[in-house]
Amino acid sequence: MAYKYKDIEIKVGKSWTDDNGFIHPYNWADTWTSDDLTKWGVSIVEDADTSYDYKFYWSKGVERSLTDINVVDDAGKAIIDPETGKQMVQIGLKSKWIDMIKKEAKSLLEGTDWYVVRKTDIGEAIPSDVDTYRKAVRTAAASIETKINECSDLAAFKALFDVPKDSDNKATGPAPINDWPDKVS
Repeated sequence: MAYKYKDIEIKVGKSWTDDNGFIHPYNWADTWTSDDLTKWGVSIVEDADTSYDYKFYWSKGVERSLTDINVVDDAGKAIIDPETGKQMVQIGLKSKWIDMIKKEAKSLLEGTDWYVVRKTDIGEAIPSDVDTYRKAVRTAAASIETKINECSDLAAFKALFDVPKDSDNKATGPAPINDWPDKVS
């Protein structure tokens, strides 16, 4: 899908300026509701071909950046965040997914955190299977982050989401981006 302000196509992932001189941030499409679109006079134009994956592309043929990008206006001038006073940054796919991997690791570890607290409080040992699991989660997170950071282009990054399959087209394991250890009971 594409977006228009009046008769001008506006790009997803790019800041834009309306007729009143208001500069809309680069992430407007990620955060706006349909009411926001209406409020700011933005209409949705359906593309004839929506065969792109929003996870990797802003719109058809417009790749999301792997790296963080300083946000600038059409003249190349830095756009300053009024809340922080610093230049706005468009978060790249690598930063976004590394953050998600850290959150997933935290979530996986939370179920066994009480063993660590108990050991600290009363000195009771952490069961070996729990200790092994916790180490495996941290190792998996580090491995996934390394794989993300090693991607030099979007094709390599997209490959992290491919589930490995055998000659019968059956999955042989998780996609590299989701290669976590099995939970302990």
